[in-house]
Amino acid sequence: MVKQNQYSIYIKEGEQISNFLALIGANKAVLHFEDIRIQKEMRGKVNRLVNCETANLNKTINASIEQIEAINKLKQKGEFNKLDDNLKEIANLRLEHPNVSLIDLGKMLRVPIGKSGVNYRLKKIVQISKDS
Repeated sequence: MVKQNQYSIYIKEGEQISNFLALIGANKAVLHFEDIRIQKEMRGKVNRLVNCETANLNKTINASIEQIEAINKLKQKGEFNKLDDNLKEIANLRLEHPNVSLIDLGKMLRVPIGKSGVNYRLKKIVQISKDS
């Protein structure tokens, strides 16, 4: 058997596929296809959220480790007591609470400050450690 005039249609977009299936009257196929599309979309969103949260958590942990190492280095070199009281207070809180967020550390201070203030102080400690 010889087939003549064979044509193929290539449809890439999901919306276009749904429209085509509806056009040819394949209503059950449209529903099944849309169900699969929604499941894939939801899995993709969940994966993106998990990846984002994982990256943020890793970044937070790495920063905390760097801060703790800097504080310990200053203590070992006898430089810790030369820090001003604000830096010593945040340093001691970081050592006591290594997994706490910057926002929560700021709330624990005698005079509470915001995330950017805590970040500034901890970066200053790290820089002092690098310079010493």
